[in-house]
Amino acid sequence: MLASVYNHSTIKSPIFNKNSETFVVEEKQLYDWSNQGEWLILKIRKKDLTTHDLLKILSERTGVKKKDIGYAGLKDKHGMTIQHISLPKKFISQIEKFSHPKIKILEKHIHSNKLKIGHLKGNRFFIRLKKVNPTDAKKINKVLKEIKKYGIPNYFGYQRFGRDNSALQGKQIIEGDLVIRNRAIEKLLINAYQSELFNEWLTERINLSNIFNEFDEKELLQKYPKDVVSFVKKQKHPFKLVPGDLMRHYPYGRDFEIEENEVDRFYEKDISPTGLLSGKRVKIADKFAGEIEKKYYRIIPGRDGERRYAWIFPEDIEGKYNEKEWQYNLNFFLPKGSYATVFLEILLKREIQI
Repeated sequence: MLASVYNHSTIKSPIFNKNSETFVVEEKQLYDWSNQGEWLILKIRKKDLTTHDLLKILSERTGVKKKDIGYAGLKDKHGMTIQHISLPKKFISQIEKFSHPKIKILEKHIHSNKLKIGHLKGNRFFIRLKKVNPTDAKKINKVLKEIKKYGIPNYFGYQRFGRDNSALQGKQIIEGDLVIRNRAIEKLLINAYQSELFNEWLTERINLSNIFNEFDEKELLQKYPKDVVSFVKKQKHPFKLVPGDLMRHYPYGRDFEIEENEVDRFYEKDISPTGLLSGKRVKIADKFAGEIEKKYYRIIPGRDGERRYAWIFPEDIEGKYNEKEWQYNLNFFLPKGSYATVFLEILLKREIQI
């Protein structure tokens, strides 16, 4: 179970069976289409297909090569998903004739460049929870108010790790104990290990925040330096920043080291802390934050590291309970790279795997 700064009990009754009626995700584009250029942008709704399934079907039906189709992000198989893809404009006549029972083209636009991974603002989700009793519905209402106010930790979801000890294999690769000849698979395994280290670091930081929230200053001074205790005790947010934390303007911007007079900007959602994805040529936190972060740093040959938001602020959160049907409908927006299953796990305070 993921660590949390929220102290509610586990919400046990909701059931989430992922299908096209209970899970809908819609990709939000990063920029406006230019309405000129050599690329055709399609807004597509698909059901019970992976993004790669979608590309294969389009390629077979229209003649466009898969390598010439661009997309901003991979979408789930189970459920209904809406995303954008790009392909050369010369295939527009074939697209006009395209038809498939699980794929519907909703919009067509012209644009000046091919879509690439990351060319999206984020995703809007609809989730329907079933068999939610009235008591748990009230708990969900309460926790949603806290999430609206404070946000959630930006854990990597279970989907990042596969089902075959991917993180362990990634660790074995960088330690020289495993050789994978397929470069794409090797990259996925190393990514899983980077993500596991990030999640472990984030868990330690959340557990530390809970200690800072639970104990008074006198008790904390018995274990932690005075400057750290003074730094955290002035903060309104339950996730505690510490000296040396590397922050980033939110929802995008440059990184910088936090100063004591800036901590309220996190509470105001203007900035957010970042965590480390191990590799070369990446800045590591300093001071007390660095002491923690260095425990999770690994040298990964041939791989640049980066920093990832440790905390995000979901937007447009809406919750509606149907007491007659014992169903709870959720709507929310997450920035790119964040996981709806993590939102659910923090909300329900239990593991969610589909």
